[in-house]
Amino acid sequence: MALSDDIKNKAEDLAGKAKEAAGKATGNEKLEAEGKADQAKASVKGAASDVKDALSGDK
Repeated sequence: MALSDDIKNKAEDLAGKAKEAAGKATGNEKLEAEGKADQAKASVKGAASDVKDALSGDK
């Protein structure tokens, strides 16, 4: 995977963690759920990229 994709996934994960924390702090369940969803999406993208890299021999 390109380094820029790694950075984007990490940024999405961190933004999700921030959203989740803000949601917890304010009692906003919707914001908390959005944060968890953003983290899950970043995780799936990272896993798919790892599989792609493993198959192509990039890493």
